Amino acid sequence: MKKSDFYFDLPQELIAQEPSEKRDHSRLLVIGKHTGRLEHRHFFDIIDYLDPGDCLVLNNSRVLPARIYGIKKDTGAHVEFLLLNNLGSDVWECIAGPGKRAKEGAVFTFGENDMTGEVLEVMENGNRKVRFTYNGIFLETLERIGEMPLPHYITHELKDRERYQTVYAKLNGSAAAPTAGLHYTPELLDRIRNKGVDIAQVTLHVGIGTFRPVKAENVEDHKMHFERYSIGEEAAAIINAAKRDGRKIIANGTTCCRTLESAADENGFVKPGDNETNIFIYPGYQFKCINELITNFHLPESTLIMLVSALSSREIILNAYKTAIEERYRFFSFGDACFITDKI
Repeated sequence: MKKSDFYFDLPQELIAQEPSEKRDHSRLLVIGKHTGRLEHRHFFDIIDYLDPGDCLVLNNSRVLPARIYGIKKDTGAHVEFLLLNNLGSDVWECIAGPGKRAKEGAVFTFGENDMTGEVLEVMENGNRKVRFTYNGIFLETLERIGEMPLPHYITHELKDRERYQTVYAKLNGSAAAPTAGLHYTPELLDRIRNKGVDIAQVTLHVGIGTFRPVKAENVEDHKMHFERYSIGEEAAAIINAAKRDGRKIIANGTTCCRTLESAADENGFVKPGDNETNIFIYPGYQFKCINELITNFHLPESTLIMLVSALSSREIILNAYKTAIEERYRFFSFGDACFITDKI
């Protein structure tokens, strides 16, 4: 399987630079998982495709203002750091750029001397282990000096930080938003619950690996970055009850999909607890847990369009994307959504 099998031509102007005015008013392309049929709706219409007893799984990870700008103590050089993983004892795995300015032993100051960071190690993957020193509480300091880590393709300034958070975000730790969740409002979630849909929340802290480009031409040669996830006892009970009863499990976003498929046994039952995953899902993968998927529109040749194609088929997904481009759907993080379902 070739990376180029998942290429499509995307006009630059369809990359959404700002969130929709109202979260649930973004557009929704409903895709027949096996039929390839398409229906054009709005996200608030998602409720029409959900049945009582369905299990909707959400990722409640909260995005950190994880982009910080440091000044090197000895030279005054400027370096950008993106915090990826908390390794404990105030040590974080970070991406640093330009990397040549962040060698082992280099010390940086951040904000108005709110925080300092020392590079402890240059890791095999090129990331840095950095120990931070600060007064007070780390997350409060980060809120003061950090910026939301918007993807590079969003060039507009984000006026309201909360629009890059889901309304149900709880646990700090992500370096990017689980963007399929940005379309929900509290009111829409209430309507979904009132219809009899079970909602379970899991946590996967989104790292940068999900978005790393596939460099290998052979898809199978690509290696995924590890990300941490957690499934609580209550969430596992809700998901496993649905699986046991033969009810549908709907993953809201590729992060939920990867979490559930990583935690599932061969019969599709998930094990509660904390773990990490580097699962790479592409066509040929046999899904164990999820039945349907709500997700945004993804980059050409990305691991995410490969995952979506695995649930349906490459031909159906690329045809749906072709239609979405013709119909001027908005793409990527602040863009519109699609729902891959058995309902049509």
